[in-house]
Amino acid sequence: MNDRIRRDDRREPSFDRGRGESRDDFDMRLSDDDRPLHRHRPAARPEPRSEPRVRNKRGGGGGGRRGRRRRRSLLGSLFYWTLVLGLWCAIGLGGFIAYHASQLPPIDQLTVPKRPPNIAILAADGSLLANRGETGGRTVTIGEIPPYLPKAFVAIEDRRFYDHFGIDPIGITRALVTNLRGRGVAQGGSTLTQQLAKNLFLTQERTAARKIQEAILALWLERTYSKNQILELYLNRVYFGSGAYGVEAAAQRYFNKSARSVSIAEAAMLAGLVQAPSRLAPNRNPDLAEKRAQLVIAAMADQGFITQAAAKTALTAPAEVPERVGAGSVNYAADYVMDVLDDFVGAVDGDVTVLTTVDTKLQSSAETILVDALSAQGAKLNASQGAVVSLAPDGAIRALIGGRDYTKSQFNRATAARRQPGSSFKPFVYLTALEKGLTPDTIRDDSPVSIKGWEPENYSRTYRGPVTLQTAMAHSLNTVAARLIQEVTPREVIRTAQRLGITSGLQPNMSLALGTSEVTPLEMTAAYASFANGGQSVLPYVIREVRQTNGKVVYARKANNFGPVIQPQPLAMMDTMFNGVMNGGTGSKFNIPGWEVGGKSGTTQDFRDAWFVGFTARLVTAVWVGNDDNSTMKRVTGSGLPGEIWGKFMKAAHAGAQPQPLPGGFWRGAPSTGIGDGAPVADARVPAAPVPQEGDRAWVRPPAQERNFFERLFGG
Repeated sequence: MNDRIRRDDRREPSFDRGRGESRDDFDMRLSDDDRPLHRHRPAARPEPRSEPRVRNKRGGGGGGRRGRRRRRSLLGSLFYWTLVLGLWCAIGLGGFIAYHASQLPPIDQLTVPKRPPNIAILAADGSLLANRGETGGRTVTIGEIPPYLPKAFVAIEDRRFYDHFGIDPIGITRALVTNLRGRGVAQGGSTLTQQLAKNLFLTQERTAARKIQEAILALWLERTYSKNQILELYLNRVYFGSGAYGVEAAAQRYFNKSARSVSIAEAAMLAGLVQAPSRLAPNRNPDLAEKRAQLVIAAMADQGFITQAAAKTALTAPAEVPERVGAGSVNYAADYVMDVLDDFVGAVDGDVTVLTTVDTKLQSSAETILVDALSAQGAKLNASQGAVVSLAPDGAIRALIGGRDYTKSQFNRATAARRQPGSSFKPFVYLTALEKGLTPDTIRDDSPVSIKGWEPENYSRTYRGPVTLQTAMAHSLNTVAARLIQEVTPREVIRTAQRLGITSGLQPNMSLALGTSEVTPLEMTAAYASFANGGQSVLPYVIREVRQTNGKVVYARKANNFGPVIQPQPLAMMDTMFNGVMNGGTGSKFNIPGWEVGGKSGTTQDFRDAWFVGFTARLVTAVWVGNDDNSTMKRVTGSGLPGEIWGKFMKAAHAGAQPQPLPGGFWRGAPSTGIGDGAPVADARVPAAPVPQEGDRAWVRPPAQERNFFERLFGG
């Protein structure tokens, strides 16, 4: 019974957790013996725990280890995926670079493109007249320019130029940081080598593709050339604005001097200019250019390229751009040089120097006198343009002014404008008549004349009656010239004019005697030169010599003698008649004391063109005045404004020179009376002088090469 009571009092263990009792507390409450034995099914496995539980306040070590393992797992995953992403980015970038590299020519075929040739045009004294070509200046070497000039570019554009390999990671980082701080693009990371690569091979577009190609090409340049070679290439290729490529062109453009002669202040201004040529051009924005130059000077001193004393001197005496004076007339002469250069040297594939016959003093004097005269009287007389050509008697061009202002009009009126010469053409009529046997004392009637309906009148509308040919030419009597061309025929006059150098098309009509066929000032001057040099044929020329930069002469002019085109007797007669124009005739106001001078004025109908052409044994000069639109002037005659310009120029050109007689001498005819007073006098004829013809010794036709050039020269 007791046993039964004990069995009845026995309590079966409860396997249920109490409310609020945790699983851990429940497990601890049970002893090993209390745990039920499940004979029919296995005990349930404990649930997996995601993280360790802390059993008491002090905690357990197992949970901390599992936390650290989890943190390490997260860092590892982050590192792994970062590595994978970076690898894919590198592959993508490599492919991008490879693609754009494939757009470049093969590296082993890369060559630095030739710099467009420059033609340096020098005056007779060796001074520079102008540069022609795409660059605006010749190539210079590092050795021939001051050392501070290239260092100025290094100081401001690429201070680590001598340390990097074409790309400068430090410079790029510095520029990036500076730009981020300034919230804009204040600095660029391109090296001088990269800039050179862009200038040589690429366009100016701002794209990632171009920057990649630029970097590749910069590496190639650094591998192929030395630092000094790269710097020299850069200095000769970089753009400075105003059409100037390279430091030589820029120095000439802004300072009127060679890069070999620039000061530290000028070098700094040039170096600062390349950042923004248009905005920093010293002739446009001198203040901005000076501020930029100050930064360059400070950078040069900071990097030890110049001393602090030199920097101070440069800052206190900044560079100044000289004011350009004059109308730029030398460019007319330079353009003419370029027009004829290929006739002598062919295509130019490298820098050359052209030595010309131009006299800078005469060129400047002619420009000043012409411009001043038109400025003072042009508006009043409705005369807007003019041209001046002055030759030595052998044809060397000493001055050539093709217009009033080259900056406003580049049309060369001296060589390309064909205008009616008026009475300045009459000497060819008189020469033809003299060669037919007449003399300056031959009498012709100055009275109204009608030739097949053509009725020319004198300018004064008055008539003198019987006059000598000398008087008729001195006073430019139209009626006498008309009668003479009727006697000798227009075709004979054309032959005479062409023999002396007129190549423009001449119309074989009676009005030719009064200069109605158009010619250029240059060919008129050349034709008159035969009267000044003893009757010799003249081929006007402007080029004396052409040299390459290495000193090799590729062309040197040789003296050409095509023989006489005027025989001595008619030449002396013509010079006598020309001299009569200057002594008592239409040119008497412009005579040059002490010199034997000849000249002739010319005025066309309705005063559209006015000329004065004259000569001494020293110079032959033609002046034309008119309007480009062929509008009429206000009664401007050849003995008016053009004669005044001619007289001032010729007197200035002969100042201080020893007077020389004309080589042809003067004709001394038998004394006569009644000339010009209406009393008829018999012709004082002399035997007709033989007219030079092709094949005669008196006149040898130029060789084909020279003849073609002569025809091209005048556009014939």
